[in-house]
Amino acid sequence: MILEVAPLQIIPGQAAAFEQAFAQAQRIISTLPGYAGHQLQRSLTDSHRYLLLVNWQRLEDHTQGFRGSPQYQEWKALLHHFYDPFPTVEHFQAV
Repeated sequence: MILEVAPLQIIPGQAAAFEQAFAQAQRIISTLPGYAGHQLQRSLTDSHRYLLLVNWQRLEDHTQGFRGSPQYQEWKALLHHFYDPFPTVEHFQAV
């Protein structure tokens, strides 16, 4: 199991719109091969900061499967314009 971790900084004033868009986007990601669950957490100290955690069966399910899919283009159109700066995504594996 791979954990994708993406800290998201949302443009001020756009948090509510981001959450609405994410409600649509999560339906997209949840249908993809290798997807094994996700969480979106909002910071208690900065209402425009979120943490996206996505579990994948394999690293390639995210880096090749999801990012190379037509669904990624939908995800991108729904969410990417909310980020400032664009997030750095990392992948982790339990030890």
